[in-house]
Amino acid sequence: MSNLKDYFNTLGKAARSASRVMAKASTAAKNQALLNIAQAIRENAAQLTAANELDMARARANQLEPALLDRLSLSAKAIETMAQGLEQIAQLPDPIGEISNMRIRPSGIQIGQMRVPLGVIGIIYEARPNVTADAAGLCIKSGNAAILRGGSEAIECNRALALLVGQGLAAAGLPETAVQVIDTTDRAVVGAMVTSPEYVDVIVPRGGKGLIERISAEARVPVIKHLDGICHVYIDSDADLEKAIRIADNAKTHRYGTCNTMETLLVASAVAAAVLPPLADIYTKKGVELRGCEATRRILKQAIEATEEDWKTEYLAPVLSIRIVADVDAAIEHINHYSSQHTDSIVTENYSRAMQFIREVDSSSVMINASTRFADGFEYGLGAEIGISTDKFHARGPVGLDGLTSLKYVVFGHGEIRQ
Repeated sequence: MSNLKDYFNTLGKAARSASRVMAKASTAAKNQALLNIAQAIRENAAQLTAANELDMARARANQLEPALLDRLSLSAKAIETMAQGLEQIAQLPDPIGEISNMRIRPSGIQIGQMRVPLGVIGIIYEARPNVTADAAGLCIKSGNAAILRGGSEAIECNRALALLVGQGLAAAGLPETAVQVIDTTDRAVVGAMVTSPEYVDVIVPRGGKGLIERISAEARVPVIKHLDGICHVYIDSDADLEKAIRIADNAKTHRYGTCNTMETLLVASAVAAAVLPPLADIYTKKGVELRGCEATRRILKQAIEATEEDWKTEYLAPVLSIRIVADVDAAIEHINHYSSQHTDSIVTENYSRAMQFIREVDSSSVMINASTRFADGFEYGLGAEIGISTDKFHARGPVGLDGLTSLKYVVFGHGEIRQ
């Protein structure tokens, strides 16, 4: 452990030094670094694919769950999406140095708030190699340094990406150590990372509930976190049923292993008999296991009995719980009781109910007539995301550039003194 602590201290000192350079880096230099990295990712796609195949082979040998294998896989489309995400970040306005909320006080001084970097961001994540590129890009553009600790499952791919990121930074005249990937699979290094406030200003964990609970318990550094993605779609009695079927299908079956996938479908009793059978046909053909309340099972004979545990479970698998509710009030009550405050959606043509839903559902993203799968930094126009926060302090929802900054007060005077 002492060697690991020394190793992390070396990373931490380099990151702290790099963060001071990044805080004053020009927008042009940061954008050039992002474009350099995007180009390198495209040019080295074959090497990234080969590294990912090594990771996938090891993961299959270790019998990883299908949801983790899905997150670990890096297709040609995913590689191109990484490059596009970096280019999109480069096109976004630079938040650093922006002054807002200016006002003049009776004393004559002017007060405003300036957006500034957080400093050094430690990011701990499992499986997904695309997080390495997304996190690097967001931290670079927001003027931060980053220490990335990817899962052991993706170590080969993360090493390959780290090399490309470092080269892109150096070619733009920025320190390669502005983004460092921890090059060990020893989990003890996480303990050193989350207990080093002298080097790390904030921790962002992305992974399973066990990982996030451990980090939250051990950390001496502030944590931006989300625990589960227990997302809901509610089909209202005034829904367009064709629209509802399309949304409920996509929200569940587009991808099973993501945190914005629907895990519970709520249906108003007035339309349940009309909308559930065609939906069940779709789900059955796609191999989705249905678990329903008593009213649901009267309509869908293939559904098995849902338990209390089902309403509070993030399956990350082709399993869906279904509950028939009386109305929008009952749907909101269910969601606010069982939701992880990630993403919830209503399908309705009733304006009043739609507005009630988005006012009263206490989640980080609340939607009207849209699939929960849109709760994503890339889809929100953030370029990418460093995570989806279900916290209520500092950052909530997909955490993009602004979520990686803070505000400080700035005062402009003309010689005023306090009387």
